[in-house]
Amino acid sequence: MQIEVMTNILDKNDKLAAENNALLSQHGIFTLNLLGSPGSGKTSLLELTITALRNDIRMAVIEGDLFTAKDADRIACHGVPVVQINTGGGCHLDASMVKTALDKLDLTALDLIIIENVGNLVCPAEFNIGEDAKATVLSITEGEDKPLKYPLVFKQAGVVVLNKIDLLPYTSFDMAAATEDIVSLNPQVVLVTASCRSGEGLEGWYDWLKRQLAAKRSATVRP
Repeated sequence: MQIEVMTNILDKNDKLAAENNALLSQHGIFTLNLLGSPGSGKTSLLELTITALRNDIRMAVIEGDLFTAKDADRIACHGVPVVQINTGGGCHLDASMVKTALDKLDLTALDLIIIENVGNLVCPAEFNIGEDAKATVLSITEGEDKPLKYPLVFKQAGVVVLNKIDLLPYTSFDMAAATEDIVSLNPQVVLVTASCRSGEGLEGWYDWLKRQLAAKRSATVRP
C-alpha cells in the first residue's frame, strides 16, 4: 500500500512538472534544478553565477528551504528576481510549489531560472519540478563516498560541481575515487572542479550553463 501511495504521488507530481516545463519552454527559459547537501555551496555558487552572467543573461532564482528566507535575502542583494519557497519541514520541493513560485515571476523577461532545492541528497532527486536539467553540488568536505551512498542525485545530474577544492590540502578527500564513482554512475555527466571561495574552475560551470541556454534558445520560438 505504501508503494502504491508513493506511485500516485509521483504520478501527480510528474504531470504538474510537465505542465511547468511546457510553460517555461514556451518562453524559451532554461530551468535548472540545483541540488546538494546543506553547506555544499549552492547559494555561493548562485551568487557568483549572477555576478558573472547578469549582463548577458536575464535570470531569476527560486529558493527552497524548510524555514527562513536567509538564502533568498542573499540572492536579492544581487538585484535579480527571487521567490522564496518554505516547505515548513518538507525535505524537497515539488512541482506544485514551483508552479506557485512561477506565477510570481514575469516569464517574458527571463532566459534562465535556477531553482535551489532544499539541502538534501535524497528526496529532491525523486521529484521532477519542471526543470530542463539537474545540477548537483558536492563539497569535498563531505567525503568521496557520497556518490555511491546517494547515487540517484548523481545519476540524474547533467553537471556535477565538486566544490571547495581550495580545501583539498586539509582533507583526505580522494578526488580520483570520487570522479571514478560519479562517472561510473553517469557516464555522460559534465564534471567541474571548482572553488567558490577562490573562483578557480568556475569558468567550466559558466560555460556549461551558456551551452544549455544556447541550446534551449535554438530549440524554442518565443511567443
